Amino acid sequence: MSPFRTRALTALALTGSVGLTACGGASSPSPSAGTAAAYASGKTFTLDLATDPGALDPQGSAVSALFGMTQYAYDNLVAVAKDGTIKPHLATAWTVEGATLTFDIKPGVTCSDGTPFTAQTVVDNIAYVENPDNKSPFLGAFIPAGATASASGSKVTVKLAAPAPFALNAFANLPMVCDAGMKDRSSLKAATNGTGPYVLKEAVPSDHYTYELRQGYTWGPGGATTAEKGMPAKVIVKIVANETTAANELLAGTVNAVLINGPDAARLAAAGLKSVGTQALIGEQWYNHAEGHPTSDPAVRMALTQALDLKQLQTALTSGKGAAATQLAALEPTGCSGDSVTGHLPAFDAAAAGAALDAAGWAKGADGVRVKDGKPLTVSFVYDAGLGTGGSAAAELAAAAWKAIGVEVKATQQNTTQISGALFGTGDWDIAWEALNLSTPDQVMPFVSGPAAPEGTNFAAIDNADYLALATKAKAATGNAGCADWFAAEQALYKAADLVPFANNVIPTFLKGAELDIAGSIIPTSIRMLG
Repeated sequence: MSPFRTRALTALALTGSVGLTACGGASSPSPSAGTAAAYASGKTFTLDLATDPGALDPQGSAVSALFGMTQYAYDNLVAVAKDGTIKPHLATAWTVEGATLTFDIKPGVTCSDGTPFTAQTVVDNIAYVENPDNKSPFLGAFIPAGATASASGSKVTVKLAAPAPFALNAFANLPMVCDAGMKDRSSLKAATNGTGPYVLKEAVPSDHYTYELRQGYTWGPGGATTAEKGMPAKVIVKIVANETTAANELLAGTVNAVLINGPDAARLAAAGLKSVGTQALIGEQWYNHAEGHPTSDPAVRMALTQALDLKQLQTALTSGKGAAATQLAALEPTGCSGDSVTGHLPAFDAAAAGAALDAAGWAKGADGVRVKDGKPLTVSFVYDAGLGTGGSAAAELAAAAWKAIGVEVKATQQNTTQISGALFGTGDWDIAWEALNLSTPDQVMPFVSGPAAPEGTNFAAIDNADYLALATKAKAATGNAGCADWFAAEQALYKAADLVPFANNVIPTFLKGAELDIAGSIIPTSIRMLG
């Protein structure tokens, strides 16, 4: 399902992040320190990213590595500032009246190939994502299903199937593809075709990607332009899987930004390097509910959850620096503020976990592994390599706890591409640690309800009637008026052990020779190179 070194599936738009899909918005550029006199133009900004983004079609995948890179070459209709307010981007004005939204597209916007960006281009983008045959993970998350759009002059009118509580926030995450890219989607696999401040000039998968600054760009978030002093002339995104290697490169000055999830953060901070932090959900346990998996059994899911000391896992995963999870849509600025998690997850009780398996007919064999109907209780456990050394330590603790109650565990560390392929493609997993980082609770809904993957984005095949009823009620409210129902809906998932959020952390992106802002992902127009 984002600033960071990628962890996985979509989620934090943090460049290199932790999660499934990265959302969050942008803000007007406001580098946190320094003055214009200290900035130097014409330089190259180099960022280390832990995982390759795969095919570069910005509407074809929800992995956070791609979402972060998309921001350099593509723009959205509107942007979300750090305080949650909506800012102009490709649209200069907008209205929301019930289930109808309008956007006035800024005149003079051009694509990287020199062609004009029009209201009709917006309509075509919306139609593409809305077409289920295209299997865009943005459907339902960043465009409400059933939406239709039309253009008249420079105005786009979007009619939703029903009012959506955070509709503008959703459109702040939908990257707009230009006409040539819309006509030939295959051209977007290794190239870009958007209106963004940069254009991709070189793509060497699993090694590096080079972007060059566009001149005459004046329609960035909040009115940002590429004429500001200190904006890098080039951006190079390097794929460096090893976090310690990336930290060493930053200390040596060969790169300018690295997202650090693990213990290397202390070393960089001790060296006096500044960082920009982002609050994120980084510990989130999913179960495969699909038929044929042992985790399709509610009793097994409950036992696997009760067997875990979640506080212990949180401490291991975050090297003692994190906190308990608070909600499913944790990426700031959040649509709902509060804590939906505390007190609603099944309590740690290994004896109760064993008793639940006994009651469900899973009897321990001579080797200690439980068996039912002649079949051993064996689970495939995949976890994101982007979780770093803390992730490996926490995964070992979890596997040991499950083994203690008679579960055979086959644990595999996977990179973003591998884990995305398993979750949304092969289905070859029973338990997954993959953090979905989103900013509003309605964006979570298609990942925990509706059609299962590969037809939909509900990759865990969750079917929780209580969640669906409460979430449907919450969707009828405007903005945060429905937050109590959204939280109640999430609690229905926790109580049933359908999924388990267990750790938050502030993930730092360390910097050297540059400044920038992060709102879900690095804001390209905020990057300033220091002299």
